[in-house]
Formats: sequence, structure tokens, C-alpha cells
Amino acid sequence: MKFKQASLSDVDGTALCGSINCTYQELVAAFGEPLAGSDDFKTDAEWMLKFQDGTVATVYNWKNGPNYLGPGYSVENIRIWNVGGRSQQAVANVKAVLSAVPA
Repeated sequence: MKFKQASLSDVDGTALCGSINCTYQELVAAFGEPLAGSDDFKTDAEWMLKFQDGTVATVYNWKNGPNYLGPGYSVENIRIWNVGGRSQQAVANVKAVLSAVPA
């Protein structure tokens, strides 16, 4: 499934739709380098995506990385990632791209 990087205005109004269990490295392989974490210290990495079907999604960690838990934690060790969007299609599209990435 094709996608491109979304803008802030594209993902405005999205909300948590689900979660995925994968590594940081798998996300980078699928979607490229993430954006920096938020300035409220609750996220460490985020991807904003717009798929060819018009669905938008965000993939991000929430309160489970070094920004929130401290320097003893590493973003590379995060396994649970949130998926935001406007429908469950956001989760399905993210999973579809991840499943197509060679192991």
C-alpha cells in the first residue's frame, strides 16, 4: 500500500484507534525516520502518514519511552505503539504496510 508523509493539517482531529506490537526498527524500515517527540514529554517518536486511499494515520508511543520514564529507557525497546486516525482503516493500513516489509 502506498503512502506519503502527512502534514499536521492532514492529521488534525485524529484520535486513538488502536495499537500495534512491533519494534522501532520495523517502523523505521516501513515508514522512514520518525518526527521528534512531543514537547509535553509524553511521546518520543511519531509518524504522520497519508495513504493512497485517503486514510490518514499517526503512529506514536505514549508514556512508555525515555521522554516520560527517564533515561533508563530506550525508544528502540518500545514494542507497543499507538495508531491514531479517524477510523479503524488507519490501523488496517498501518498493519498492511508493516506486513509487507521484509523481515
